[in-house]
Formats: sequence, C-alpha cells, structure tokens
Amino acid sequence: MKLLTHNMLTSNIIKGVSNGFPLGIVANKVEVKDVDFNQSFVLKTLSKVDWNALRQAATQVGHGDGLPEELGEDLKENDDVLKKIHNAMLQVEVVEGELVCPETGRKFPISNGIPNMLLLEHELQ
Repeated sequence: MKLLTHNMLTSNIIKGVSNGFPLGIVANKVEVKDVDFNQSFVLKTLSKVDWNALRQAATQVGHGDGLPEELGEDLKENDDVLKKIHNAMLQVEVVEGELVCPETGRKFPISNGIPNMLLLEHELQ
C-alpha cells in the first residue's frame, strides 16, 4: 500500500466513529520501489492530499526524514523537497502490517500491500 493510498482511507463507516482519519500505521514490512519522478504530478497531487497525515504516515514507517513540517510557497522551485515528497507518496510501500482506527483502535490488516478494510456486520453504522 502506497502512502498516497493511505491518505485516502478512513474508518468513519464503523459504528460510533465520527472521523476515523488518519489511520495509524503499524508496518511489519516496508519496501521502497522505484517510480519515475514527475514534478507536475507531485505538485497536482499535493493539492488533494492531507499533508499532515502524509507526513505522519511517512514518519510512522521510517521514511519521514527531510519532509518539511509545512509546504512552502517556493515548493515548485525546490526539486530536492519535491523528490522527498515523491518518495514518501509513491515509492514507499507498506507490504505487511496493519492500519489502526484513531478512534476505536480497530485494526485492519495489510497483506501483500493490500489493506483489508472489510467490516463485520455488527460494526456497520
């Protein structure tokens, strides 16, 4: 599971959960896979993600070094930072582990890079 994917997942469909974002990550196996850098894609995608959640996820899996706390106005001119963001969003993959709901502690397994977000019937709202 890429961290970009993680940024779009929530557990707010669990009964009693109002937000459910961002999910915590407990990673047992993380891989970094090469993906071609595309500056315009990174910039466009950044406008759609929750930066704090992405930064937190990268830190949780041990790949948050060099990511800025906040995105500056000069980001377009800073290829070094954009490449670090690209790495966090698109190259870092959680292969094995689990996602954890921030409100209930409910764990969702990640196996072979695929998060299983299926709920039991009694958990549905």
